[in-house]
Amino acid sequence: MSRNVRYEEGTELSTDQILKTHEVPWESFTSLRLISDRDAQLIRKYDKRKRDTQAELLEQNGPAYCQAFLNVLRNVTKEEAVQYVLALIDDLLSVDPARAQLFHQESDIHLATLPDPYSIFLRLLNKTDWFTQAKAAKALTAILEARPDKEPFVLADGAPNEALVSQGVDHAMKTFIEWLCSQLRRPFNPTHSVPAAIHCLCRLLRERSVRVLFQRVSGSVQLLAPLLRSNASATAPNQQLLYEAGMCVWQLTFYEPAAQAMGSSGVVQGLVDMARSATKEKVWRVAMLALRNLLTDDKLELGPEMVEAGLPKVVQQRKTQLKDDEELGGALDSLDVSLKENIQMLSSFEKYKKEVLGDSLDWTPMHTSQQFWKENVEKFEEKDFQILRVLLKLLEASRETRTLAVGCHDLGMFITSHPHGRSIVTEFRGKELVMRLMMHPEPEVQKQALLCVQKIMLAKDKLEYLNTN
Repeated sequence: MSRNVRYEEGTELSTDQILKTHEVPWESFTSLRLISDRDAQLIRKYDKRKRDTQAELLEQNGPAYCQAFLNVLRNVTKEEAVQYVLALIDDLLSVDPARAQLFHQESDIHLATLPDPYSIFLRLLNKTDWFTQAKAAKALTAILEARPDKEPFVLADGAPNEALVSQGVDHAMKTFIEWLCSQLRRPFNPTHSVPAAIHCLCRLLRERSVRVLFQRVSGSVQLLAPLLRSNASATAPNQQLLYEAGMCVWQLTFYEPAAQAMGSSGVVQGLVDMARSATKEKVWRVAMLALRNLLTDDKLELGPEMVEAGLPKVVQQRKTQLKDDEELGGALDSLDVSLKENIQMLSSFEKYKKEVLGDSLDWTPMHTSQQFWKENVEKFEEKDFQILRVLLKLLEASRETRTLAVGCHDLGMFITSHPHGRSIVTEFRGKELVMRLMMHPEPEVQKQALLCVQKIMLAKDKLEYLNTN
């Protein structure tokens, strides 16, 4: 049946290799009545021909050839025959994706009922070889995209109108999306399953109704954030995978329930990492467009998270690399304005008080903002220096490394920003507390404690220089 070539899991056989190496005995299938003589004649007439000849045949009666292929896939179980027909389908769709419409049209030759392409390809997704799974998924995606009954059957909120969508399409789309999600969770092929599934989703999510169906699959939206984060931080990231995963996220931002689910799943950090590290413009472009959509949705309140993830700096860097792209330029300007507003909000003294009183400190923007300390240092005097006293208590009692490091830093900022900062801190025994932390086992705490002690010990005319270095 083949020239000593067998597809095995992990073996990288392409469509071209399958078409060159496989020889399928169509007559044996007709003798077993698995396919009709007419189907065999059509396939032999099409098989092994030049591209121009195949194009002419499809132009003359494309639906007949597609139905012949579907009949083989429906009735024949021989692995190499199935792979071969899938390769023929993959090849014809690769030449012209619009040919997927042929699978929805009736032929003049076949009088029997039109084979259901959805059920045929869904069944092939359960085969145990990756070539069959991958090509079936790719073909099914194209055929679903090409179906004639798409957007007219969508309600005003983007949800599919189940009263009008045919049961076959509805079942096929739901089943296929669940299969694609399963590949993201537990890839059948460790190298290729995830990129293949993301590629299919990227294409299908162009439809509003598919976004709704995808979001309804339990845990589906949450699969995208870790995928972005892990690939964006990789030593040699797969740029095409990042781009298509970013496209999935961007398309889902137009459906609010999906955007809400993504916002709480950590997708912001993944998009910021992607926008920062991507080497291709199309990759960081789609990340910025997705971030713009998420930021402009006030219900999500993702601005502070984007600021803390370092997006403002990334936006400024990418603005210098901007070419003639009006949409991207508008997105970057919108992000820039909104992020500055969020930085100002993050730098409010009320937010700082809330963080200090919460007994845990982090490197949020207000800690390192000179403007924050200049504008708010006098507010530390309120209620007999209540916030300063709590800050010192944290330095005495906290066991969190980051809290101690940030606390030492903040104490130093208070010293350099307040006219009487050094004497106030000394009066409240701050000097002793910080000197003790210079012996802390963690280098970051040691460093911040040393800087703080220097600010206590140095003359006033030296403090401004130290604070800027």
